[in-house]
Amino acid sequence: MSDYSINRGIGKPAEFKGLKSQYLFIFAGGLLCLFVVFVIMYMAGIGQWVCIAFGVASASVLIYGTFYLNNRYGEHGLMKAQARRNHPRYVINRRSFPKLFIQKKKEI
Repeated sequence: MSDYSINRGIGKPAEFKGLKSQYLFIFAGGLLCLFVVFVIMYMAGIGQWVCIAFGVASASVLIYGTFYLNNRYGEHGLMKAQARRNHPRYVINRRSFPKLFIQKKKEI
């Protein structure tokens, strides 16, 4: 019987077959979704071989995509790329230039 180690130690991310932390969840969630879609297709009456071909093809794309993201971005790189995408390029200030230097009087 094979023995698979999932965690390397304290403070290190979970890793399985080269996939690290968040990519494990993407991979497992993707496979679960593919299984549900496969079952729905089969129950809807679509041909068995069409369902199997769809499952194999989509699982292959999922595996390739997950390992590609893991190799390209690493452990925290995907979160950094998403944060960079949500960060504004510049701050818009709609006040006129002279009004930037006028101080408001404090009310008592």
